[in-house]
Order: sequence, then structure tokens, then C-alpha cells
Amino acid sequence: MLSRNGEYPSLEITEAILPVASGQAEAEDALTGVNVATPTKFYGRYQDYMEMYAPAQTVAEYLNGHASWFLRCAEPMKVHPLGENGYAVIVGKFGSFGYEIEPKVGLELLPPESGVYRIRTIPVPDYHPPGYDVDYRASLQLLEDVVKDAPSHLAEVTRVEWELDLEVELHFPRFIQRLPKSLIQSTGDRLLNQIVRQVSRRLTRKVQEDFHQSLGLTFPASFKKKK
Repeated sequence: MLSRNGEYPSLEITEAILPVASGQAEAEDALTGVNVATPTKFYGRYQDYMEMYAPAQTVAEYLNGHASWFLRCAEPMKVHPLGENGYAVIVGKFGSFGYEIEPKVGLELLPPESGVYRIRTIPVPDYHPPGYDVDYRASLQLLEDVVKDAPSHLAEVTRVEWELDLEVELHFPRFIQRLPKSLIQSTGDRLLNQIVRQVSRRLTRKVQEDFHQSLGLTFPASFKKKK
């Protein structure tokens, strides 16, 4: 969900490495649509952290009140609440080889258990993903520390460490299935990593800024310079 601070590009990712195989393939898939054969799976495991200049208890209270900050910090992604702890998130358009999707994912931010926060996928009511499936499993934990030689109001820092297991299954059109499987797999893995990286950087920056502003603190300049 989150990543280290840094510059980030637009959320819209299109990686047209190869053109559509042929005009015949285009016409064929326009009629048949997405092939429902065995899907291609893409998997990534990610971990990183973000830092908040406040005690762990203060950070925990902020995270627990996600209804007041998640929709705001998730922009420009489109987000709609689902019940008490869930959200329907439209990540943005992305694709490759002339094939593009705009996934919508249901995420539930679970209350902490033994100090560990978890996020998991949930169904979006009345929505059937067209040609894809997403399994999102993340966990976060808070580690408190003291910063030496820092101003008194910045002396305590909480490190929010997170891990994410993300699996995506795609049912590709036939014209893409004609391409070498190794090329499809390597391109999909690279694209998945790119999406996670830029979305997490954007969300990290916004959450850090929003948290410190909620305490009336200036977002530390050192955070803005970190990569």
C-alpha cells in the first residue's frame, strides 16, 4: 500500500511494447472478447516503511480513523466507501500490447490485532471484474523510536513497516495469447511492479503530509528529500 518518499509520475500507465498482432486478430477479438481460458498469473511481494514524527499511540489513533483520511489521501484514485471498513478503489488505467484495463478493487482495512493492521480484498457489490481477479493481502505494524538531536516536537518517530502480497490473474484476448508466454510474463511482472511502486509512493506522501498537518506539524524537509 505504501512506499518510500520520492517523485512519482501519473497514475495512468500504458506500455505498448508491441502492436496488435494483425488486423485479423483485432477483428476476431472484437467479436469474441476476452478469452476465458486459463488465466495468466502475476505475483509480487513488497515491503517498505514510512516514518511519522509522533508516538505510536498517536499514529495508531490516526490509522484507526481511516474514514476521515483514506478517501482524501487516495486521490487521484476514485474511492467509494463499502460499509464500515471497506472501500471500492479504481486504481487507474494500465496495460500493454494494446490491451488495457481499469481495475476496481474492494479493500477492507481491518482493525488491528496484537498491534498488526491488515488489509485484504473484499467483493464489490454488483460488480464482476471483466477479465481479471486481484488478491491483495497487506500487513502493517508500528515501531516507536527516539530521534537524537531533533527538535522536541519531532523527537519521537514511529516507523510504519508494511508488507504486501499481491496476485493478479488476467484473462488475455487471443491476440495477446499468441505472443511468447515468457514475454507476457516478464512484461506483466514489470508492469505490476511499476504500478505498485508509483501508487505506493503517492499514497505514502499524502498520508505523511495529512498526518502531520492533522497535528499542526510541518511536514519535515528531510522526508521531502528522501528517496
